[in-house]
Amino acid sequence: MRILLSNDDGVHSPGLVALFEGLKGLGDLEVVAPDRDHSGASNSLTLNRPLTVEQHPNGFRSVDGTPTDCVHLAVNGLFDQPFDRVVSGINTHANLGDDIIYSGTVAAATEGRHLGLPAIAVSLVNNGHFHYETAARVVRHLLESARPLALGPRSILNVNVPDLPWNELNGFRVTRLGHRERAEGAVPMTCPRGKERYWIGAAGAGGDAGPGTDFQAVREGYVSITPVHIDMTRHDAMASLREWVEGLGDSGEAEV
Repeated sequence: MRILLSNDDGVHSPGLVALFEGLKGLGDLEVVAPDRDHSGASNSLTLNRPLTVEQHPNGFRSVDGTPTDCVHLAVNGLFDQPFDRVVSGINTHANLGDDIIYSGTVAAATEGRHLGLPAIAVSLVNNGHFHYETAARVVRHLLESARPLALGPRSILNVNVPDLPWNELNGFRVTRLGHRERAEGAVPMTCPRGKERYWIGAAGAGGDAGPGTDFQAVREGYVSITPVHIDMTRHDAMASLREWVEGLGDSGEAEV
């Protein structure tokens, strides 16, 4: 088995190193990750300049681009042998609920899925103890399963691991994505040259964080495993939207 590892925290992230160490022996591991932190990059792809790839003494490769760039290059040009799957992480912080819209960690996994490879995004729900080895062991446990998992097209697993020692985990839960409340406001500041700048505010708390959600699972000490389908079509709205569009021909205008 050939496994491509990537992330959005950068090639020197301790989570990426822990993932590599934790998966040794499962097969051939290759690491291609951004040369710096690209948290929040989502699925952005660099199209306005060429990309530089650098190989480091530990064998990891870095790209001066986004997580999506890294997986795209790795699968479509850097290596002669094909990969069997992509694992992205271990992200330094949680990717729960709406976080996945912005997450470069999830984006690296979805790029692998777009290119036809099974993919997992894994994040540590960090409380300051940095139990990356637990998250790495969770991924290994999933990959070593004797029962192959078929999620179907355009689907990945989004895994969030409580920041606990392995023996303190309560188990695994299959979850749905929760939702966060509105993010905090932008934080103004003044730079040394006297110009006004802004920090993006912190993410909101879990607004929909009850039974069945990824928020609740990790709060109760369980590994959250969410199947994520990369199809943004609102299928249950198709019929009512079709009726609305057909009505446009009758009145010539409609309210939105």
